[in-house]
Amino acid sequence: MSAPVLDVRDLRVRLRTPAGEARVVNGLDYAVHAGETVAVVGESGSGKSVSVLALLGLLPRTATVTGTAQFEGRDLLAMSDAQLRTVRGNGIGMVFQDPMTSLNPVLTVGRQITEGLRAHGELSRRQAAERAAELLADVGLPEPRRALERYPHELSGGMRQRVVIAIALSGEPRLLVADEATTALDVTVQAQILDLVARLQAERGTAVVWITHDLGVVAGTADRVLVMYGGRCVEDGGVDDVFERPAHPYTRGLLGALPARLGAALDSARAPDLVTVPGTPPLPTELPDGCVFWARCPLRSDPRCEHEQPPLAPVGPRGAPPGAPPGALVHRAATWCGEGS
Repeated sequence: MSAPVLDVRDLRVRLRTPAGEARVVNGLDYAVHAGETVAVVGESGSGKSVSVLALLGLLPRTATVTGTAQFEGRDLLAMSDAQLRTVRGNGIGMVFQDPMTSLNPVLTVGRQITEGLRAHGELSRRQAAERAAELLADVGLPEPRRALERYPHELSGGMRQRVVIAIALSGEPRLLVADEATTALDVTVQAQILDLVARLQAERGTAVVWITHDLGVVAGTADRVLVMYGGRCVEDGGVDDVFERPAHPYTRGLLGALPARLGAALDSARAPDLVTVPGTPPLPTELPDGCVFWARCPLRSDPRCEHEQPPLAPVGPRGAPPGAPPGALVHRAATWCGEGS
């Protein structure tokens, strides 16, 4: 079995706030292999983005991060700022949600791509410019050489996101982290970006961590999925297992809230109401002692739920989904509700 590109164990993130210590990430474990896509889903505030920002040293100094995060045999959490700078961009590429805030509005596209190329390699200005044009062509940007001279505001949202992806891929990273990378785009451009990432991933064997609210994106792109709630992973496994046989009540609620039924009801006199998960997530400064979903759970019946955290344990004899790399996780969930159902 090949070693994972990224292996995260017992990741915990604490932030000091005026309201007290915020327990934002609590004991997160996952691994990503070469060529694999792992999706991380959950409501806003569940700890998705913070969990990856912590790995790259991008959290404020008020944050306390513990655990291990082995990237190709080196612990990211034990690295100095200088060591992390050699990994960011070169070993791990990051694509953020809003391309306009990811790009410097007063620098040309070419300047912003070549800056990273020259920082991580021994290229002349001319060589870096040639490589930048190649990258823009790789991500499907029309007239790439002309685009090098343009400023971000002169490009459409989809074109700007392609530039950001080109920058993220400029160091030929072994791991690409996409944090809500298509949320701000219309559905047509979103599909183009998803196809682009899949193609580049297939060509280069890049491992991908995709953070998203969009379960449709997960179903179409991911090999495995982690469902986060209250800073904890409450369910994980192959995407087919989790979508077809959700074990945790929160996962069932997320999938039940998909508006799939509405399409079939367009011709009816009254479309059905959209199902929602009642209540709101707990504050990270006020997490319960027991199951993090206890207060909102429609199935709670076990007396342990309120006072004891359920372990993340296998829910059945689930094999790895077809085509998954060696070492893919079995289907697991952290719940006592509806056991065996």
